[in-house]
Amino acid sequence: MYSFDVHTVYSMCVSMYSAVWSREETTERNYYTRYHNMSEITAWMEQMKRENPDVVSSMVYGQTYERRDITLLKIGLSSTGRKKAIWMDCGIHAREWIAPAFCQYFVKEILRTYKTDTKVNEMMKNLDFYITPVLNVDGYIYSWHNESTRLWRKSRSPGTGGCTCYGTDLNRNFYANWGMVGVSTDCCNLFYCGTKALSESEARAVTDMLGKMREDVLAFLTIHSYGQQLLVPYGHPNISAPNHEELMEVGLGAAKAIKAVHGMDYTVGTSPDILYPFSGSSQDFARLIGIPLSFTFELRDKGEHGFELPEDQIQPTCEEAYAGAHHIITYAHDKVFYSYAATVTATLWTTLLAAWVSSAILL
Repeated sequence: MYSFDVHTVYSMCVSMYSAVWSREETTERNYYTRYHNMSEITAWMEQMKRENPDVVSSMVYGQTYERRDITLLKIGLSSTGRKKAIWMDCGIHAREWIAPAFCQYFVKEILRTYKTDTKVNEMMKNLDFYITPVLNVDGYIYSWHNESTRLWRKSRSPGTGGCTCYGTDLNRNFYANWGMVGVSTDCCNLFYCGTKALSESEARAVTDMLGKMREDVLAFLTIHSYGQQLLVPYGHPNISAPNHEELMEVGLGAAKAIKAVHGMDYTVGTSPDILYPFSGSSQDFARLIGIPLSFTFELRDKGEHGFELPEDQIQPTCEEAYAGAHHIITYAHDKVFYSYAATVTATLWTTLLAAWVSSAILL
């Protein structure tokens, strides 16, 4: 004879209902035109794996201060060889809801097109995409709590040394000229950089993951809002990236691709040149460890709605940002794989020519 605890039965019913509701929700045509809370995004990630088991897997690569998992989706066609990688993270700042919405849209688009678009298919064969829809999970959940928390930016770790405020700006906490410019040591400040570089578990998780992958990562894309900008390293005004001209050229190409979609202008440059100087960013860290193409996307708009971008702008924002990201990723892919093919071909012809010349001399 079986016996059931009423609370267990209730929990099972809630779980079953949530699963059904989540599936219905994520298959609706207008799912990608709305913002979604963390539970919905988690359910969506599970659905992406379930519906695309040959190309989508997930990985927990860290935990937040409040002990929540930081999870990414790994997307790519299987290969027997070692593949190159593209990194994309969204939601490092909690209030920038359009960022997770874009990560979801990006995943949807590459999964929708890779079987019919020859270029996307080629890149899926040669690259794995590592996509974190929400990096600052604690802060993102808190920003959904009520209207008073909607504009929360930072993590949710408590202050130290008697400070009663919460949170560190995760994009000031990386080991990249940490604490030098554009930051605050006041834990109540929006730009509080933490007690030391990598004081925050979220920043450590990204650092550790990129450290393991850095030889394979061709491009690092971190998605923010707002301002309609494409930022390139570095945030410190006295430091320039060794490939600054390349970054600007690729960024300007991405901005051109963005404008072609809905006519929106995006400004390209370093943050000291077009925004304000700041150090300790994930973008700068990625470039410092040798990832050649590192960009921060600041999505719509230019201040009319700011962080509270209306839902009717989600789709056009994502469509244009996808075009920009696609341009950067295509450049990164082609630079490696077509340059490599050209080098191999040239080497082969040189070898054959040398052999022919040698045999001709002998004759």
